[in-house]
Amino acid sequence: MPDTPPDLHPIITERRLIGLWRLLRGYRGLYLIASLCLGLGTLARTGTYLWLREFIDGVLPSSPTSRELFATALGFIGLAALQGTFTFISGALSARTAENIARNLRNYLFDHIQRLTFTYHDQMQTGELISRASSDVDALRQFFADQIVNAGQILLLFTINFSAIALIDPGLAFRSVIVVPLVLLTSIWFFRRITKAYEAYQEQEAVLSTTLQENLAGVRVVKAFARQPYERSKFERENWEKFLRGRRLLIMHSFFWPTTDIIAGGQLIAGLYMAATMTIAGSITVGSFLAYAGLITWIIWPMRNLGRLIVQMSMALVSFDRVLEVMKQNREPIHYGIYPAKKDLDGALIFDGVGFAYADGAQVLEDISFQVSPGESVAVLGPTGSGKTTLVNLIPRFYQYTSGSLLLDGIELNRYAPEYLRRQIGIVEQEPFLFSRSIRENITLGVNRAVDDAEVERVARAAAIYDSIIGFPAGFETLVGEKGVTLSGGQKQRVAIARTLLRDPCLLILDDSTSSVDTLTEVEIREALETLMQGRTTFIIAHRIQSVMNADKIIVLDQGKIAQIGNHEQLISEEGVYSRIHEMQTRIEDALIQELADV
Repeated sequence: MPDTPPDLHPIITERRLIGLWRLLRGYRGLYLIASLCLGLGTLARTGTYLWLREFIDGVLPSSPTSRELFATALGFIGLAALQGTFTFISGALSARTAENIARNLRNYLFDHIQRLTFTYHDQMQTGELISRASSDVDALRQFFADQIVNAGQILLLFTINFSAIALIDPGLAFRSVIVVPLVLLTSIWFFRRITKAYEAYQEQEAVLSTTLQENLAGVRVVKAFARQPYERSKFERENWEKFLRGRRLLIMHSFFWPTTDIIAGGQLIAGLYMAATMTIAGSITVGSFLAYAGLITWIIWPMRNLGRLIVQMSMALVSFDRVLEVMKQNREPIHYGIYPAKKDLDGALIFDGVGFAYADGAQVLEDISFQVSPGESVAVLGPTGSGKTTLVNLIPRFYQYTSGSLLLDGIELNRYAPEYLRRQIGIVEQEPFLFSRSIRENITLGVNRAVDDAEVERVARAAAIYDSIIGFPAGFETLVGEKGVTLSGGQKQRVAIARTLLRDPCLLILDDSTSSVDTLTEVEIREALETLMQGRTTFIIAHRIQSVMNADKIIVLDQGKIAQIGNHEQLISEEGVYSRIHEMQTRIEDALIQELADV
């Protein structure tokens, strides 16, 4: 298995057919061998009918001996064996090639999707990407496994058998293929319409996949709000739409087959009639007629299958276009930029008039200016939608600020390679994501070195999760469910904190990382973090004043702008957003304490 996905990037700059040809890179030799075997198998098939002609016209009239009959039988058996052997080898090689191409394409797509920008993932639905990386790639696999080989087989069958009939009678050969242009024109007509129908079908399949994926991801919410009937109705509507589009596609196919069958069948009957007439007239021998009866079948039906191939190719091209649409998206240049010689950053930051707006022009941050000294803790506070998370997402370059200047250790942030920055920064998300692996694997995720048990236990204690982990029967080897569903919200949050602390980053970003824990656990985590934050520049996003009051600097955002900045003592004495939030939260906490005292 290769360590890295193959470089398939050149195919995105070419036309579709050239791009499909580029996908064969590295396997063209196998396809050449498969084609040669296919040609030999076709020659053996045609040789069977010519051998039959020779037997009837040359051997039977001369009262053959048993030895001659045995030799003739061996000839038929040998030709059949050659045909079967070479056909099998051709099919096996093409199937092997198709599976390898599909595997390489899936690997490349997975790697490519991971390297796309956050903006792209914000806009693209997960179910759509899953559909393109699975069903569309599988359609391409079938194209390379069957349709390309069938195209070669059809051309060889037509060429070789047409030539064999021409040896019998050239005029009969040309009259036997008179409907071929009509079959091709009919196929092209259906090709254009089936392409659109199949594209609509694949789009609806992606919609259905998205609906299913969202429902499974939010199954707890669905059950909590008893929304099963609504979700079932929603799924049934999308499934019905897929049924309608699929039915339309099948109806078009059902019209195609009878049409081409009638044309091909008419040509076959006409050809046999002409050959029979010529045999009666003495223009060709009986052996030639019998040989022709077999040969014309392998001219007419391959041409009919060529029409089928053209129609099926339309589906492959639709799938290729859908895959290509993803591959054409620009990757995030994570390796492009400077890699400072020093291993660790100091963490000095200067925001100077920084602004950020989405591609649609929606302004999220405007004129953000402040400085952070190395090792300082900076709290970012503000109402929902004020831009807190967006502000800290600029630091690891998840998004690129659209105006102003942002210096990190005296260097413009956009000059750093994103890969370097993200190895220097530890992030605990507001909604932590855990993989379906053991707790230990989730904690050591992203650490590119051997980690002993003592280190894992140390960060677990620091994140106040150690006691909970050893309480499980399997301890650190306990498997968590999908997205950590078997852990409580607070436990998931603390595992994510331990995972970040193990990386020993120079900068910490805690995006409301204590929102899912109780007050006692929050105090424990905060006490542990105060020690571990020493010497690290730390950004803390929080909604509760108690989580930020010990920060060196507190930035209060309101509608994407800095409303206040200072420490707790300074801000509490000022009229503004901070004092209002503090007053409101204090009043709520006092009321809660009073209620508990009255119980």
